[in-house]
Amino acid sequence: MTTADPHGLTGAYALHALHDDERAAFERHLAACDTCEREVAEFTATAGRLALASTVHTRPDMRERVLRRVASVRQVPPGAVPLERMRGGVRRVRGPARWALAASVAAAAAFGGTAVWQYERAQDAHSQAARVQRHAEDLAGVLAAPDARSRSARVAGGAGTLVVSASRDRAVFVASEMARPPRGRVYQLWFADGGKMRSAGLMDPARGSQAVLMQGAVDGASGVGITVEPEGGSKQPTSTPVALLGVPT
Repeated sequence: MTTADPHGLTGAYALHALHDDERAAFERHLAACDTCEREVAEFTATAGRLALASTVHTRPDMRERVLRRVASVRQVPPGAVPLERMRGGVRRVRGPARWALAASVAAAAAFGGTAVWQYERAQDAHSQAARVQRHAEDLAGVLAAPDARSRSARVAGGAGTLVVSASRDRAVFVASEMARPPRGRVYQLWFADGGKMRSAGLMDPARGSQAVLMQGAVDGASGVGITVEPEGGSKQPTSTPVALLGVPT
């Protein structure tokens, strides 16, 4: 992407969507532009909030299509909020030192790369942000639920933890340093329900550490399985599970 106006690149810069030469040129401009510095700080803070989102895979040409559309759009200048206040605006979360809250923080760290994909996918920034926020709240709600129960196991060279909240009837799978699946394959999560397997979503094949809000209700499921499937997933498992975890009670 190229543009005659570097002021239009603040969002792309904050989301690490510029090529090396574009980034270097923009950083030279940024050093002398207070307005762009404020915009970058605000976009970076927003990207941090959007990081609590599930990974969405996009078409290879999505980046160029989105950047072409926004190239002529100038962001509304931000309010003159002191940078010191932005940098010091993070508050510590206080409360009981529960495992679920620690897992929530770990999950947030694992999601670092997902915000860019969500941003590129968006056709309406406001509605997209609302969906991302709801997803983040649902995931964090399971991890921090008072009745959250967990079960861990070794999975694909790493570790996996299943967190279940009966009151919310939802589950989260937290992976830590799992080996990446073979090229063209993905890990797929399944609920074992009444002798049948129902899909509970796909994991990001590019990330060994991540947290996935599993799709569907937990009620009725006796366990969770993880299989290696073709890219895009399968309607039913096509391989032997790499891990099976009982639903914690």
